[in-house]
Amino acid sequence: MTNAQKIIAQELSLAEKNVASVLELLAEGATVPFIARYRKEATGSLDEVAITDIRDKYEAFTALNKRRDAILSALKEREQLTPELSQSLQKVGTLSELEDIYLPYKPKRRTKAQTARERGLEPLANLIFEQDACKLESLAAAYVSEEKDVPDMDAALKGARDIIAERISEDTPTRTVFRKIFAVKGVCISKLARGKKDEDAATYKDYINWQEPVAKAPGHRLLAMFRGEQEGLLSLSIRPDENLALNALTNHFVTSGNACSKQVRLACEDAYKRLLAPSLENDIRNELKQRADVEAISVFASNLRELLLAAPLGQKRVLALDPGFRTGAKLVCLSEYGDLLHNETIYPTSGARKEAQAAERVQALVKKFNIETFAIGNGTASRETEAFVRNLAIPNVSINMVNESGASIYSASAVAREEFPDQDITVRGAVSIGRRLMDPLAELVKIDPKSIGVGQYQHDVNQTELKKALDDVVASCVNSVGVELNTASKELLKHVSGLGAVLAQNIVSYRTENGAFKSRKELLKVARLGPKAYQQCAGFLRIHDAKNPLDSSAVHPESYKVVEQMAKDIASTLPELIGNADLKSKIDLAKYISEKTGLPTLTDIIDELARPGRDPREKFTEFTFADVHSISDLHEGMTLPGIVTNVTKFGAFVDVGVHQDGLVHISQLADRYVSDPSEVVRVQQKVMVKVIEVDVPRKRISLSMKEVSA
Repeated sequence: MTNAQKIIAQELSLAEKNVASVLELLAEGATVPFIARYRKEATGSLDEVAITDIRDKYEAFTALNKRRDAILSALKEREQLTPELSQSLQKVGTLSELEDIYLPYKPKRRTKAQTARERGLEPLANLIFEQDACKLESLAAAYVSEEKDVPDMDAALKGARDIIAERISEDTPTRTVFRKIFAVKGVCISKLARGKKDEDAATYKDYINWQEPVAKAPGHRLLAMFRGEQEGLLSLSIRPDENLALNALTNHFVTSGNACSKQVRLACEDAYKRLLAPSLENDIRNELKQRADVEAISVFASNLRELLLAAPLGQKRVLALDPGFRTGAKLVCLSEYGDLLHNETIYPTSGARKEAQAAERVQALVKKFNIETFAIGNGTASRETEAFVRNLAIPNVSINMVNESGASIYSASAVAREEFPDQDITVRGAVSIGRRLMDPLAELVKIDPKSIGVGQYQHDVNQTELKKALDDVVASCVNSVGVELNTASKELLKHVSGLGAVLAQNIVSYRTENGAFKSRKELLKVARLGPKAYQQCAGFLRIHDAKNPLDSSAVHPESYKVVEQMAKDIASTLPELIGNADLKSKIDLAKYISEKTGLPTLTDIIDELARPGRDPREKFTEFTFADVHSISDLHEGMTLPGIVTNVTKFGAFVDVGVHQDGLVHISQLADRYVSDPSEVVRVQQKVMVKVIEVDVPRKRISLSMKEVSA
């Protein structure tokens, strides 16, 4: 671990002792949110991003060492390991370098060079490779042998060149140099696949006869070209100029101008075209794919965070509508706690008679259940349903459009069936829409993050890495907000630090059998929830109106005695201390610094006492679309309010209320140069946009945020 922490500290420019502390805490089973929030003294107050980077670097380091050990073991078993080779393998710090060194020793399918060696041609290859002045014909003639299947001089020279070509292609320094050439000088060239017509690849129109340098190719374009190739619609080449590469290779290996040198030159050409170029192209493809994956996953994770941390409406009584034309709008009434009180179907868009009936029912339900707000899903018939509700002019009841991406996934899931076993998927979907308005985080954790619709090529990237990143984001959001222990679903609880699916279910079961938790300490009575899990989860769980007011705050139970001493020292009680800025100012933190509790933790405690259980999410604000309902209602020059639904590396997609998101290209985001759209906008942000182009047949809307005032 010592070597690992040194390397990681250097790569991340962090103090080695802080890296060592993080690795030690992770090894003990601590989670990233717990370490970031409650172990600041040990880590030097590193945030979640830095701690996650340390974890990921260590996992990569471990994987590299595991592969190194496997190679050393294989070489030793085959009696190929020399002290020099072992030293070379121990020195390298990347997987590609490791594999390059191992390549000449790696068991492989039968090659032309192996066949040539079996025919006794390696001595000839060695003589030719030395490129001393010699009579090549007489030299090669000595190796002609019917017995060894070398019928003539040409066959002997061909076999020798095969050996030289393989030697060149497996030469570690050569591969290192050419790996750099492919990365720096390589060019992505995308063409229409053989046998395909332009109309077949209409989706990839932009990538037919397209080329750009490897070093500058953005991730989203790479993933698009890779997908087009995988679908058999594009032909993709990723190599440097062939003449440039061949000149570099021959200039290095051809050292003379004699007949032997001519054979080496031919071997260089064969080595590059048959062995080196395909191998390195495959490597550079993997590297580019990995780079593009990292970029796409980062974009997805960032968007997901914004969506999960969207402002909650809070505990309001909601009438939620999942709109539809032919099938009507599914209506549900929810209590302020999200409980289903009533459901039915209304038909507000099916003619005057049914609209009148729907209006009568909605007005009656608003009165019966004391409805405070409407939540309307933004799918089919959403704007028509919104217009219907607004025309009712019900006083003191707000109207909100809700992004319903993923609601259908939830409604058909096992989670939804367990919550509402007696309801069909339409009711479950409407409930999800209403609850999503009340608390986006609590509802969205029930859905696979990939189904929420804020990703970029999410189905093309490494699924293991994507899941890992999205799980990190969900856990980070859940723990930063905190979870109400007595009302949280098991889906929400399982993301709390130290819990997981089994303990989350056990908590819910205990709550069902014994009633509401009265204190955090009572968690220790939950089946299989031991001291370690309690330490990890307790600070992130809240108990509203608990006997001990600290149980409703983010103060960890391990610090309760410190807070109690603070209250005692200023002749106050805990209830008086919490939320009282005047009393807080009387506390001298230096008095409470100890070996276990440092200034960072004490500062956090004081901040928490000032605003206990504070929700870090923004305050909810209402939003209304302009009076446009379809793409045909738009025209150039219009200025409209919109909501950002997705942020990518090439721009942002904005919902302006016409069932088709418009694109604000990165060049149209601001009146200044923007290198990353996330510098300007985020998912769920309310913006003003100008329509600059409308393509109705292709359903494309181009928008601009330049010189548009909110």
